[in-house]
Amino acid sequence: MLAPLLDRLAGWQPTAIATENLSGLQCDSLRRYPFRYAETVKEYCPDPTVAGRATGLDVPAANVEVERLLAAWPIQPSTDRRRHLALLFLAAGEPGSALVQWLRLPPNERRAADGLTDDLVKTLNQAADRANETNSVAAVLAARLGLERLWSVDDHSADTPDAVDPAEREAAGKAISRAWDNPATKARLAESARLEQELAAPDGVLQLYRAYNAPGAPALAYRSDFGAALAEPSAKGYGRQYVGYWETRNLRMVSNIRDVLGRQPGTRLLAIVGASHKGYYEAYLNQMHDLRLVNPLTVLR
Repeated sequence: MLAPLLDRLAGWQPTAIATENLSGLQCDSLRRYPFRYAETVKEYCPDPTVAGRATGLDVPAANVEVERLLAAWPIQPSTDRRRHLALLFLAAGEPGSALVQWLRLPPNERRAADGLTDDLVKTLNQAADRANETNSVAAVLAARLGLERLWSVDDHSADTPDAVDPAEREAAGKAISRAWDNPATKARLAESARLEQELAAPDGVLQLYRAYNAPGAPALAYRSDFGAALAEPSAKGYGRQYVGYWETRNLRMVSNIRDVLGRQPGTRLLAIVGASHKGYYEAYLNQMHDLRLVNPLTVLR
């Protein structure tokens, strides 16, 4: 089902792939502020403890070691070096990049060795079988193209704890839900249902990605979600608070992408992200110097 999509993305020859995952370094930072981020960490941050014990490194130190190794990484590293790098990526809080290294190993070399324990091998094998855009698209594509890592560019530093007052939390939820009950949302749901019915077709997933990247898709997402939230009339402006969070998150995500692009001018970066982010990604990235957006429909045709 994924083959037609992967073939077209591979044909574009990206030299970097960004995913909607929190970096290990951000998760390490968020863990230091549990009052605000406990739920965020629980929801979005993989636990690097087991790999950290295996390496003797905390998350920042593991990231330093990853950068040190990749700076002098050979074209054809030995299998023991790949296994060790996969372990370091796990300790660095970057399981997507660990999976890239794992997939680049011959199947008979995907075993416990060079610091990887049986439990960590199980974790990597489970990740390879878990269907999501990071594991099934980004990591598989990176391994196929000979890339060494993924770039985790999501950002949840704008998250806030749920309202302490249950009534306040309920009021906010109801206000946003009322805003989302609109014709644009119904149109999105109908389109999603249609695309889902066609997923089993040989090009069903490819058609799904084409639809998400169609010219009118970002505007429809805005009208159904963020634009509607801005107009909801609650006295406390729950919808405006929500949009403020959303714009902040996307600005920080795009700044992470710009950071990656600035490391090596000329990078061809594929950004894989939820469809509601697409319009914001394009609007913000299009303001950057020395950067050119490529129409994804050209790549997916």
